[in-house]
Amino acid sequence: MRFLMFTSLLLITYSVSAQKKSLTLTESVLKQRALSPQRTVGFSWIKNKSEYTLLSTDYKSLLAYTFDQESEKVLCTVDELNKLLPDDAKIQNLYGYEWLSSEELLLNTGALIFTYNLTSKSLNIIHRGLEAVNNVTYHANSKKCAFTMDNNVYVYLKSSYPIYASVTKNANKNIVSGQSIARNEFGIEKGLFWSKNANYLAFYQKDEREVAAYPLLDINTTPGSLVSIKYPMAGQQSEKPRVGIYNCKTKKTVFIKPSGNADDYLTNFAFTPDEKFCIIAEINRGQNELWLNVFDVKTGKKIKTLWHEKNQKWVEPEHPAYFIGEGNDFIWMSEKDGFMNMYLVDFDRQITEFVFEGKPMEVLQEGIKQITNHRFVVKDILEVDASKKLIYYSATGENPCNTMVYATDLNGNTKVVSKNEGVHRFDLSDDGLYFYDGYSSLMMPNHEMIYTTNGKMAKFIKQSTNPMDEFALGVSEINSIKGKDGSDLYYRMVKPSNFDPKNKYPVLVYVYGGPHAQMVTNSFNAGANLWMNWLAEQGYMVFTLDNRGSGERGFAFESQIHRQLGMVEMEDQLSGVEFLKSLPYVDSERLAVHGWSFGGFMTTSLMLRHAGVFNVGVAGGPVTDWKFYEVMYGERYMDLPEENKEGYEANALTNYTNNLTGKLLLIHGTVDDVVVMQHNYSLIKKFVEDGKQMDFFPYPMHKHNVTGKDRAHLMEKVLTYVIENNQ
Repeated sequence: MRFLMFTSLLLITYSVSAQKKSLTLTESVLKQRALSPQRTVGFSWIKNKSEYTLLSTDYKSLLAYTFDQESEKVLCTVDELNKLLPDDAKIQNLYGYEWLSSEELLLNTGALIFTYNLTSKSLNIIHRGLEAVNNVTYHANSKKCAFTMDNNVYVYLKSSYPIYASVTKNANKNIVSGQSIARNEFGIEKGLFWSKNANYLAFYQKDEREVAAYPLLDINTTPGSLVSIKYPMAGQQSEKPRVGIYNCKTKKTVFIKPSGNADDYLTNFAFTPDEKFCIIAEINRGQNELWLNVFDVKTGKKIKTLWHEKNQKWVEPEHPAYFIGEGNDFIWMSEKDGFMNMYLVDFDRQITEFVFEGKPMEVLQEGIKQITNHRFVVKDILEVDASKKLIYYSATGENPCNTMVYATDLNGNTKVVSKNEGVHRFDLSDDGLYFYDGYSSLMMPNHEMIYTTNGKMAKFIKQSTNPMDEFALGVSEINSIKGKDGSDLYYRMVKPSNFDPKNKYPVLVYVYGGPHAQMVTNSFNAGANLWMNWLAEQGYMVFTLDNRGSGERGFAFESQIHRQLGMVEMEDQLSGVEFLKSLPYVDSERLAVHGWSFGGFMTTSLMLRHAGVFNVGVAGGPVTDWKFYEVMYGERYMDLPEENKEGYEANALTNYTNNLTGKLLLIHGTVDDVVVMQHNYSLIKKFVEDGKQMDFFPYPMHKHNVTGKDRAHLMEKVLTYVIENNQ
């Protein structure tokens, strides 16, 4: 049965019953957020009270609630604050407010930092003019503020702009201070760190002088101009990191360099609470060995190594040391036993170095205590109740599609805090008596409650309806199949709302498949994009499967991709295809595949290395040869090119262009600084040399993804191509 015989998707609506509204493709893309279930905004516990606040739906009023009060109390509004702010510093909303005390708020707009006292109705501007700087990092207790301009670090000496002191003075723009390093791998998200009392400011610094420059073309100038970025490709010269520690009293800086090679990684920075030391995880460039080192903040001298870990594949720390009280003992998170778990490290232990080779917890060296021993993934530490010595954390639980909340004491007595399966949000009150729990699941759009920490319901906040119910849209479901190695592979299937098992439906396989990503979650709509539900209503099914190598499944599942990116991933995706073909309602002659980034690599790999399985593929921003990809990510999974020639050669897609039999559309943003256009250009060049026809569409001046209103154009391009060629 051929369902779709049309050429323009953008203007088409579909036949629906009188009770349901129609939705265009453009609306499904641009109204993704608007058609998500409504949540409360800006939940926060008031300091030292069992009361909480929310923002109004327009973000312009701050509303307070108590447990015995159904109606809200308005604490302040944007209009009230704007009457106290200068004309050139008006605010638009209260988003991002913080409680400093039970009566004082902190607001940071990005351009302006100020406090507001709810009792005295007084406003105090702390810093302004911040729109001209970057990476603003504010320390509330000391009111100190650090930031970057260009590639240097500065701190404010006084509260009035623009009096500030320069921490670094590097005229060479290839030496970058105060910004994220290692291209945001290893959980690195920022480059500036205040110590507990703001006596010290630490910052990352990277020396990129030996890193190759990569050219991007800016077409908005006449003539076009060159934008040069630093892009370290696999096997080539990489950045050389340091950590600087600036003493705010002496105005002096000491630098910490890697203990091993100059291009080792310095990651997961943390100050100790007493401000005497800092802890840094150093990883060798091969990323198979880690040293958790302690340094003196005054001298930069290395004091000792608290953790030394090796793995034949890779070691990837993602969380800094987490301190649980006033002392320097801390929680370290590692997946060395096969799953990310938590370990309590005695800071004062005298062992200078040891190798943790996955031994049972009862024989771990003195000073290291395994707190959690889950056979599933611990995701993050959420809160610590220091008085009860309880750690609240998120983890998948037995079902990897969930994000549940757990609590444990330091002896490893663990309990599940979440009441229902799904993807949870959590916030503990300051007194440790209550917690906010918000969650969604496949069957629950959004549900928000407050519970006591002993598990009793304290207050109902909100339960949302499904805004998609008023539209005729496809419906998501979750299930699993067995992979070739016996693994459970979870999939999402989006079916038409009027699905009839007697019909035959074409299928679009939407794929990502890369490390750290999880496409299928037990959340609203199973994590599907709204355009998938739209496409299902056009008579398609949309299928997504999380293959081996994808996130939240533990080291054994995720590390099978080592030195052979694409191999087991394709094997699992083809298991998904076998499953689809076994379904009586799937038109096995009409299969298409689409993905972006790693998903673009997977799409192109499937079209070329398993030609004939899919009629059509659309690959956005694809990696086509791992030698063109960045050092930090690429070498973790593929090792250096000279160490793994066979692996790089086997997965270079230019070797398979002659296999193409279906229709293939390649898409790329012209200023992509993540997967540079050399990937697509090299592949297209090889197609031309082989006399093979394919299609290419650039998105001028877009980076690694197409955003804003142009995204509607992108999805029309993708889905039109799929439907017109999957006949």
